[in-house]
Amino acid sequence: MAFRGGAHRSLGSFLYNRLLNTSYSSSSTCTASAAANGRGFSTWVSSRRSSFAQTTEIPTSIPLKFANTQCGSALFLRRFSVGTSSSSSSDQMSLIKQLRERTSAPIKDVKAALIDSNWDIEAAQKELRRRGKVLASKKSSRMAAEGLLALAHNESKAAVIELNCETDFVARNDIFQHLALALAKQALLVESSSQLSSGVFHVPSEDLEDLKLNLEHPKVSGEITVQNAITEVAAVMGENVKLRRGIVMSTTSHGVVSTYLHTSPQPGLGRIAGILSLSVEDKNSQLDAIQRVGSQLAMHVVAAKPLFLTKELVSSDVLESEREILKSQAESTGKSQMAIDKIVEGRLRKYYEEVVLMEQKFIMDDTLTVKKLLENLSTEVGSPVKIESFFRMEVGEGIQRLEASSASENLAQAI
Repeated sequence: MAFRGGAHRSLGSFLYNRLLNTSYSSSSTCTASAAANGRGFSTWVSSRRSSFAQTTEIPTSIPLKFANTQCGSALFLRRFSVGTSSSSSSDQMSLIKQLRERTSAPIKDVKAALIDSNWDIEAAQKELRRRGKVLASKKSSRMAAEGLLALAHNESKAAVIELNCETDFVARNDIFQHLALALAKQALLVESSSQLSSGVFHVPSEDLEDLKLNLEHPKVSGEITVQNAITEVAAVMGENVKLRRGIVMSTTSHGVVSTYLHTSPQPGLGRIAGILSLSVEDKNSQLDAIQRVGSQLAMHVVAAKPLFLTKELVSSDVLESEREILKSQAESTGKSQMAIDKIVEGRLRKYYEEVVLMEQKFIMDDTLTVKKLLENLSTEVGSPVKIESFFRMEVGEGIQRLEASSASENLAQAI
C-alpha cells in the first residue's frame, strides 16, 4: 500500500512539472484536440510558470485520465476561461440593467440589441430606438382607445388634448404622461382666426405634428417635433400611441375659463374634462366668486353631460326626431289625441332638463337649475354673468362606435 501511495505521489509530481513546462505548441495542440472532441475553449493561456501560478490553484494530484500533458493543459485552460466568463457575465448583466432602465424596453430586446452591438450600450440604445420606430409603424393601425386627457391653461385660455394608447398600463407610465402634458402646453400656444368669434375651437392633430417640443424626460429628451416625439414614446412603450384631438377655449370678454378633470392621476391629467367660460358685463367686478362658481359648473358639465347650452340651440332635426319618438311611445297607450299631445309636450320639457345645460338641475344643489344659479351669481357680483361656451371630453368616446362602423362597412363591401 505504501508503494502504491508513493507511486501515486510521484506520478502527480511528474505531471505537475510536465504541465508547467508545456510549450505553446502543446497548448495549441490540446486546444485543437479538445475542440475535435467537442471540448473546445475560447481562451488560451501562456504556459509560463508565473502565469499558471497566478491564474489557478495547482492540484497536488491529477487523475490518471489526465496523465496526457495536452489534456492537463486543457484542464487549466478551462478553469481560466470559466473565471473570465463569470466576470464578463457580471458586466453584461450590468449593461442589460442600465439599458433596460434607459429605455424601458423588454429585457429580451435589450439583450439582443447589446449582442448585435457588441455590448456597446450607446449603439445598442440607438438600435433599440430604430427597431422601436419600425415596431411603432407596424402597430399604428391597432385600435388605441385608452389614454389620458391633458390640460394646460392661463388666465384667459385653456387647452385640452387627448393622447391615446392601447392599454391603461401605458397611460400610467410617466413617459406617456410627460408627453401628454407637453402636448397640452403646445396646444395652448396655437392661435386660430375662429377663436375670437366662437370662444372655442378644435385643434386638428395635423396642425400640431410639425411643431417643436422641448422634452425634459430622461428617456425622451431634447428638442423634437410632435410627430417624432409620439413615435419615440410608442417605440419605448411598445404600443400604438396617437394624438387624437385637441380643443382650445378662451373668454372673449371680461371673465374666466374654468376647468375640471375627473379621475386625475396628477395635476393636469385626467380621463374626463369639463371646460366652461363665464363672462361678466362689468369689467370692474370681482372675479373670485365667478371663479368659484365656474369650477363648480365645470364639474357639473362632467357629471350631467349636457349637449346644448340653451333650448334655442337644440337643432330642429334633433328636436323633431325626439318628438316623433315621444309621440310613438304616447300613442301606444291608446289615449286620446289631446292627451297624447300633452304627454309629448311634458316629455319634451323633461328632455330639455336632461340635455340643455341652462335647464339642468345643479348637481351640488338640486333645488336650483343652472339658470337660477347664474341669476344668484349675477346678484352677488352686481353685474350679469353668463356662460359663453362649454365643452366636455372623455377618453375614448366614440372610438368603439367608429371601429364598429368601419367593420360594418368592410362587411358590406365584402358582401
